[in-house]
Amino acid sequence: MHARAVAPATALLGAVALLLPVVDAPAAAGVRPALIAHRGASARAPENTLAAVDAAAGLGVAWVENDVQRTKDGELVVVHDESLSRTTDVEEVFPGRSPWKVKDFTAAEIARLDAGGWFAPSYAGTRVPTLTQYVRRVERHHQKLLLEIKNPELYPGIEQQTLKVLGDEGWLDRRHLRGRLIVQSFSADSLRAVHDLDPAVTTGLLGRPAVKDLPDCARFADLVNPSHVSLSPDYVAAVHATAGPHGRPLRIFVWTVDDAALARSVAGYGVDGLITDKPDVVRQALASP
Repeated sequence: MHARAVAPATALLGAVALLLPVVDAPAAAGVRPALIAHRGASARAPENTLAAVDAAAGLGVAWVENDVQRTKDGELVVVHDESLSRTTDVEEVFPGRSPWKVKDFTAAEIARLDAGGWFAPSYAGTRVPTLTQYVRRVERHHQKLLLEIKNPELYPGIEQQTLKVLGDEGWLDRRHLRGRLIVQSFSADSLRAVHDLDPAVTTGLLGRPAVKDLPDCARFADLVNPSHVSLSPDYVAAVHATAGPHGRPLRIFVWTVDDAALARSVAGYGVDGLITDKPDVVRQALASP
């Protein structure tokens, strides 16, 4: 290639590289894994609420995880269960609406529910946040977001809608994509949709695909995020040995690690992140000799 052609080609490659997400290299030996506050700091405040985001920020935890579903009238809200009954007072407010599924209630109806009283009296009156409210609170604390698309089979098109909210809130710019946002799901089809819609978004497949299936997963997922009960050092090594959709090794975030001894054990496997209800407990455990 002539020198005059080399320079434009090099510049083009550099521009493309800037648009790709930064997916950190796998954890090196002796490097502590990232801590991700599961549904916020959910051992200290009601899960998936703004109070749980605040609690994580108060502990100095950079990453928070949440769950996104859709209301009857199309609003994205942050709640884990398909039903509202465990984490709100929906059975009291709407006694005739069993089984109280998120998809059967409007955003205005869900906004009436108490999502904190079940956790502690001091949190009575806490509300189920919309995704927009949640993202704004995470941004206020300069935190990072691990967002799970929950039950996508119930909500056709939720991937595109989630990306629109994130884009409207400025979370699809280079600064956020390069290290502050991961979208995850148990659904491979949902993650493929996210990757196809915006390949620059870092994605994580929840669960433990077989080692032989890792190359296929790596076509659309940058991380594999299994439960700690299915983990082994060999599996972690196999994940790290597989290149993801952006040409970098897959990473692995593990859930849900709340016990100090378990945290030290799993961290010793070389995982890249620990998803935990108790980030303060896990951090102290990893800091101990």
